[in-house]
Amino acid sequence: MTRLRVDGVTVELPAGANLLDAARAAGAELPSLCHDDRLRPVGSCRTCLVHADGRTVAACVTPATEGMTVDTAGEDVRDLRRDAVALIASALPPYALADASTSELAEACRAVDVGPDTATGSPLRGRDDTHPYVRLDRDLCIACGRCVRMCADVQGTFALTLTGRGADTVVAPGTGGPWAASDCVACGGCVDTCPTGAITQPGPGQGLTSRTPDPGRVRTTCGYCGVGCTLDVVVRDDRVAAVLPARDGPVNQGHACVKGRFSYGYLTSPERLTEPLVRRGGTLTPASWDEAIGVVADGLRSAVRDGGPDAVAAISSARATNEENYLVQKFLRTVIGTNNVDNCSRLCHAPSAAGLTASFGLAGGTDPFDDVETADCLLVVGANPVEAHPVVGARLLQRALAGAALVVADPRAVGLARHADLHLRPRPGTNVALFHGLAHVLVAEGLTDAGFLRARATGLDELTALLADYPPARVAALTGVPAEDIRTAARLYGRAERPAVVYGLGVTEHLHGTDGVRTLANLPILRGAVGGTGRGHGISPLRGQNNVQGASDMGALPDLLPGYGRVTDPAARARAEAVWGRPVPPEPGLRIPEMFEAARDGRLRALWIIGEDVCATDPDSRRVAEALDACPLVVVDELFLSETARHADVVLPVASWLEKDGTFVNFDRRFQRVRRAVRPPGTARTDFATVHAVATAMGSDLGCPTPADALAECGRVAPVFAGLSHARLDREGAVPWPCPSPDGPGEATLYTEEFATPDGRAHLSAAPYLPPGEEPDADYPLLLVTGRRWAHYNSGSMTRRGGNLLLDTHGRLDLHARDAARYGVRDGAPVLVDSRHGQARLTARVGTDLTPGQVFCAFHFPEDGVNALTSEHADTVTSCPEYKVTAVRLRPAS
Repeated sequence: MTRLRVDGVTVELPAGANLLDAARAAGAELPSLCHDDRLRPVGSCRTCLVHADGRTVAACVTPATEGMTVDTAGEDVRDLRRDAVALIASALPPYALADASTSELAEACRAVDVGPDTATGSPLRGRDDTHPYVRLDRDLCIACGRCVRMCADVQGTFALTLTGRGADTVVAPGTGGPWAASDCVACGGCVDTCPTGAITQPGPGQGLTSRTPDPGRVRTTCGYCGVGCTLDVVVRDDRVAAVLPARDGPVNQGHACVKGRFSYGYLTSPERLTEPLVRRGGTLTPASWDEAIGVVADGLRSAVRDGGPDAVAAISSARATNEENYLVQKFLRTVIGTNNVDNCSRLCHAPSAAGLTASFGLAGGTDPFDDVETADCLLVVGANPVEAHPVVGARLLQRALAGAALVVADPRAVGLARHADLHLRPRPGTNVALFHGLAHVLVAEGLTDAGFLRARATGLDELTALLADYPPARVAALTGVPAEDIRTAARLYGRAERPAVVYGLGVTEHLHGTDGVRTLANLPILRGAVGGTGRGHGISPLRGQNNVQGASDMGALPDLLPGYGRVTDPAARARAEAVWGRPVPPEPGLRIPEMFEAARDGRLRALWIIGEDVCATDPDSRRVAEALDACPLVVVDELFLSETARHADVVLPVASWLEKDGTFVNFDRRFQRVRRAVRPPGTARTDFATVHAVATAMGSDLGCPTPADALAECGRVAPVFAGLSHARLDREGAVPWPCPSPDGPGEATLYTEEFATPDGRAHLSAAPYLPPGEEPDADYPLLLVTGRRWAHYNSGSMTRRGGNLLLDTHGRLDLHARDAARYGVRDGAPVLVDSRHGQARLTARVGTDLTPGQVFCAFHFPEDGVNALTSEHADTVTSCPEYKVTAVRLRPAS
């Protein structure tokens, strides 16, 4: 600690603090118009001047040193600060300091007695109103550079620059054109940091930043991807005025992305469902809640009467809270009497749960993401976090720019791959071979931790024998990755002191996705970079949806109870039965693909789908629609009349994440609170209330009347959650699981003493490489990979109802220029894509992100029919669909 005196007050500060920190610690507030705590200090505005040991210095760039004496309150230094603020304000037009202005500059002027009449500049430079979420008033720009540094140092997009000279210097998009046509990804960082109002959010959120206190704010957790950003929602007249990143958010640290920051227009969309719909005479028509719930209850009773409990199934939701997922699985198991419950992790990260459990014992990442700040080598595999998880992508890029080696393994040259020290581009479907090639080099060159392997791992002999068949030359032939690149990547990872592995759906969504997770997990085991050894970050799966981790944690799975107790385990069932007072079926239920098959075969008579547009997001969507049409009762909880809802017999309008209370679990196992900011529209209810209503109509009492009660009950069923509660999360903000005690901190780093496997050891996998379910041939010569783009989320039901649609207007097929020429496709022209399963219509985007022979598209626009292309091939262990490998052909659309 460093001790010094500020205005006669002794303060103690940690090493690395500056005099601005010291002044704040002493209770002195200094203007600092070029400074943001999230950025490197530059000391350019001179508004934070102080006297330090007789010298006049800028506090933000002057280190605090032991024994220093600092004066912030003397009249002469106060005059210096006032003059600096006045000089900056004098160049601005009068409205910059209007009484209504809440900008940082206006507040600084008031604090140092600089009056509004100081601003005497004339509006000359104009505005840029082209972007849906960002407005630029050039006449308010003071060229402080905060927005440019926020874009570069925090977001990592480098979309902004300062242009001009002297007094004419102003911020501008680096591409030189209008803001809407720039590289801006609308994270809102520039809006949040601008001190003058030059860059603002249009509409009711104008002028609101994370810096400004506001009694109308509601703190919650983002409901888009699995990063788990902490957000402050500003509410005016029961409407969201702005969503702001929390400066103290444990994962996002004052940052956000376009979805969490701006994509809330769907809340007030005229397309929102506001009353139940019941099918009468083949048409969905409005109904009361009593009638709709009665139809659901009668239909479920009939299904059980005619086909037994297993004739009913439910697809729960990663968009729902933990408490809602808990209640859904409890309803199926105790009221209906079946284990036929699943969630959309089946379609994305089921191989993560299976693979990580087999390797280490628990179905979650091994270490907190915060540890990435100390990693000296980042291995990012099958993920494009810059677009799909932008806050994580930005933090990874910051670490790489700070000197960590960055190795990216992905078929496409996008996102972090553009900044990588080494980019490996394996053919889709060859992950297992690539991971074995890396492991071969680690073993062959002695880059493993022999002591760790002896003491804490098993399976080394079997793996070593297998790796003999995967030398870099053979792996190069299988994957298309040059042998020397395989060696280089393995050496970067193997020689690092603190390596980290981060992966995404490019690892899991394959025919052999579980093998992919397990063979990737071999790498940190071989290095001893897992288990709290201090020699690495371990391995982290980037979860796709906001609560895909939590939905599985809560037992919304056909073979697992809350906390991952197996339904086949008598002890796990007994624990749940003791809490619930009802028997739990001992046999695993149906997975999502099996539900659809059972419906087509007439065995499934009722299906309740909660918050998932399966006709848009599930593979071979034509067959999915056939299953829904064959099922006598289909109930859908939704925000909008989705394609899935159009096939339903009952549609129930429900609340979104901004309209409900509960918790989510993010990708590194942190429980965080979700709080209602506004009321849902019309008569819409939460899924929690809806499940309770159906249970009551069927003569059952599920107990746990509130979400807080549900989490508490879950903790009695699953000891790993016993220390968690709403009250604790309200106090502490975020707590990781396992957390068995209310007095314990939760285990951010897993396996510090032993692994959670039956023998307490990490298990290496010797699974051989096997080819994907489809490969190109003469009829279908191209390989299609599907994924996400930065402006949209999943099926697009929320992001397509707002300004995001102006940023990304339609579905596109990315392809290499060589393939475009080969098939006569022009950039921007419509194209038809055919597979063995269906057809989609997209717009061609010709470039060099992909290698020849591969194409890419997202699934955010259901009308394009992208998932009519994908196959029913699925991971052999978990039934996760093989979205990443589909053989297709293409031609210009007529």
